[in-house]
Amino acid sequence: MSNDLESNYFDKDLNITMLTDFYELTMGGGYFHNGLKDTIGHFDLFYRHIPDNGGYVIAAGLEQMVDYLNNLHFTEEDLAYLKTRGFADDFLDYLRNFEFACDVWAIPEGTPVFPNEPVVHVRGPVIQAQFIETAMLMLFNHQSLIATKANRIVRAADGRAVMEFGSRRSHGAMAAIHGARAAYIGGAVGTACALDGRDYGIPALGTMAHSWVQMFDTELDAFLAYAREYPQNCTLLVDTFNVLKSGVPNAIEAFNREVVPRGFRPAGIRIDSGDITYLSKKARKMLDDAGFPDCGIVASNSLDEYLISDMLEQGAEITSFGVGERMITAKSSPVLDGVYKLCAIEEDGKIIPKIKISENVTKITTPGVKEVWRLYDKETGKAEADVLTLTDEVIDESKPYLLFDPDYTWKQKTLENFTARKLLEPVFVGGKCVFQRKPIDEIQKYCKEQVDTLWEEVTRFEHPHNYYVDLSQELWDEKYRLLKEHSSKV
Repeated sequence: MSNDLESNYFDKDLNITMLTDFYELTMGGGYFHNGLKDTIGHFDLFYRHIPDNGGYVIAAGLEQMVDYLNNLHFTEEDLAYLKTRGFADDFLDYLRNFEFACDVWAIPEGTPVFPNEPVVHVRGPVIQAQFIETAMLMLFNHQSLIATKANRIVRAADGRAVMEFGSRRSHGAMAAIHGARAAYIGGAVGTACALDGRDYGIPALGTMAHSWVQMFDTELDAFLAYAREYPQNCTLLVDTFNVLKSGVPNAIEAFNREVVPRGFRPAGIRIDSGDITYLSKKARKMLDDAGFPDCGIVASNSLDEYLISDMLEQGAEITSFGVGERMITAKSSPVLDGVYKLCAIEEDGKIIPKIKISENVTKITTPGVKEVWRLYDKETGKAEADVLTLTDEVIDESKPYLLFDPDYTWKQKTLENFTARKLLEPVFVGGKCVFQRKPIDEIQKYCKEQVDTLWEEVTRFEHPHNYYVDLSQELWDEKYRLLKEHSSKV
């Protein structure tokens, strides 16, 4: 399969340029007629709160952001509609000749990211840089949410395989397709969504539904027929009638009659209802006694990281999990609050920092054009903190570096013997895509490696340690200079 997935979904047949908040267009028209259309703006995409009160978020959705930006164009149908909404002809002509010309930087997919640090930075003509806000947030918020939830569930499974089973409960087609992709980045071993198997190379997995068993005169007949059809990968659903009295015994008989004689071993049984912990223990003994200690037991049925953790603590004999609705919708915490804020403009080649101030302190933005650094301890390889600096600053690894909490500045820590890594990478330069696509398996592997750089205190489910995103002294000074400047004008 080709790794070039560009335009699979964001092509001329599904142009989502108009998938934007209407105010992006009204502001665009206003910028155009107020002499600001060529003004260069800088925007940061970041989020404020971690879902499920967790320790981090997995960045995802960048590939689809690239597809979207590569296909930005207004059709005559779009322009005709906008004309009915009162937009001026000269502005519509501008949109008709629209060509994306922004610079874009982003943190790679699969990277754990933290509140208030730019995951994407956009620089370009303010109409363009402003206009893309809605779609960029939609793509980042959704996939990052699902990748994060999947990663939590995978970690709860403690080395057991987790399969994504959620298409039928997803919030629409694209949520199913992109959600399965995000779940795989987060660590799922595969998906029930055949389309993701075809287009992304994600292993498509699945066996049978209860209807298969009901279609035959007896449960045993259903199992025998399926085993004859797929002896090399035979997993049987054993809870249509009674797991222990008929399901498992009939599965064992089908394995003996149709799988083993063909030179294969049974792949597994699946339990989708009842007290799965109890049933798995009993089923495990039955399978072992029948000579199938290598036969897996798959659990499904509205699972999440909390239920999986409880089941394993209670000794459940599960080898893999199929997780649907609670992963694909991130049911326990279904919103990632990513935002997209102006942080600077350029006047005569000079950067003018901009700040948003609010009585809600968490909504005060960090001004200026920033770099995101991750500092790693050289001995342990663990990430110690992220630091936001102005772009012309350099963190010197040869010298001790003072970290301080940007809100509680007396909380300080000096790092020595560390390495500093810049996280933002170029994606578009002058509107031209420089993004290098990676195979989905490579993104998944990178995600696991990066999560492993976090201390266990950060990755735990309950009351995780607060991973610090600090500001450099210069950036902190700039932020508080603007705060004081604006407060003096009120």
